[in-house]
Amino acid sequence: MDIIVIYSGKFGERVIGNLINYSTFCTACADACTHCKEAKYGFADRIKGLFNLPEPSQLPAFIEDNADEYLPNELPEVGIAIVSEIHNDLLLDLPRILKDAGIKAMIVPQESAAMIARSQVEEICDEERIEVAFPKPFCDLHLESQDEKPMIKKFVSEFGIGRPKVSVEVDRRGRIVHVEVQRSAPCGSTWFVAKQLEGTEIEDKRELYDRISKSHHSYPCTASMEKDPELGDTILHRAGYIIREAVDKALR
Repeated sequence: MDIIVIYSGKFGERVIGNLINYSTFCTACADACTHCKEAKYGFADRIKGLFNLPEPSQLPAFIEDNADEYLPNELPEVGIAIVSEIHNDLLLDLPRILKDAGIKAMIVPQESAAMIARSQVEEICDEERIEVAFPKPFCDLHLESQDEKPMIKKFVSEFGIGRPKVSVEVDRRGRIVHVEVQRSAPCGSTWFVAKQLEGTEIEDKRELYDRISKSHHSYPCTASMEKDPELGDTILHRAGYIIREAVDKALR
């Protein structure tokens, strides 16, 4: 499956960097880097277009009849579009453009508490027969919940990103020896958390959760620390709970 990314802001750049997996993308471990991701994957050849749009703050509050002025003129025919942090009015106009290009699905990650026209976009996508998902945050994109969205399900499976999934190797003393990343958060933070958990005692839940939380916060995640009305918490905290749940599930 090939993809395109249509984005504004830093989060789209992080997702692109993680998908390409270039050698200097992740610098979280600094001098202690063991190149844990090196040659494990790389999807540069699957990305057929990167479209960096002006940030919403740089555009008029309302864009009515001239949305085409800001959107790409032509899009390659691919399986899916990742659409990150673009202006609401452009998002409303995008399904029509995707359909004309033969694109069957789009994922719209929500990494900030900014309100988006979700219900309207879902209605338009339904009319245009385009699959759509709004994970909040992107690392809450469930493989299991996409049975009625085969293109999105295929994306999660083939690219190995979405809701994190790991396996954990524990020694006889009850210490974590190795954490294998089977599916990563789209920003790549799962790899860093996995590395930082080595040597942690699994019976000491406080130490384990503190290590997960500190390592997750140390990675340059771009999820918002602004309280989200729908979640009742910050999106960054939600992302932290998701990786903690993944580790707990692996240990069970």
